[in-house]
Amino acid sequence: MKIAISSDHGGNNLRKEIMALLDELNISYEDFGPTSSDSVDYPDYAKPVAEGVASGNFDRGILICGTGIGMSIAANKVKGIRCALVHDVFSAKATRCHNDSNILAMGERVIGPGLAREIVQAWLNTDFEGGRHTRRVEKISELEG
Repeated sequence: MKIAISSDHGGNNLRKEIMALLDELNISYEDFGPTSSDSVDYPDYAKPVAEGVASGNFDRGILICGTGIGMSIAANKVKGIRCALVHDVFSAKATRCHNDSNILAMGERVIGPGLAREIVQAWLNTDFEGGRHTRRVEKISELEG
């Protein structure tokens, strides 16, 4: 599995924590920054992750900002992306099982690093159930036009 990861300035610390987790789990990733804590515009950092996942260059993506809201909205504008904003383990599993989410968004100002690690592990280790959920995910794709 190869992960694309990015944040804005509000998610820098949590992004570094998640990259350390990915290193511990021996999961390959590419960091799309930012490289400093200076204020940046989250759409500029959501875009390369979303495009990388949509193109198939990455299996999944992780986006972090202060709340996760801006990153998830921006990522979901890219065709083929199903970005889920998650702040609990149950939802992390459910969005993989039922929605086949391919990008995870989280908010550094909403959750701490311990919970974020649990969420990421649950999300990475949960498979899409398929079955009746396949039809629903296909209907989401139809909405993209």
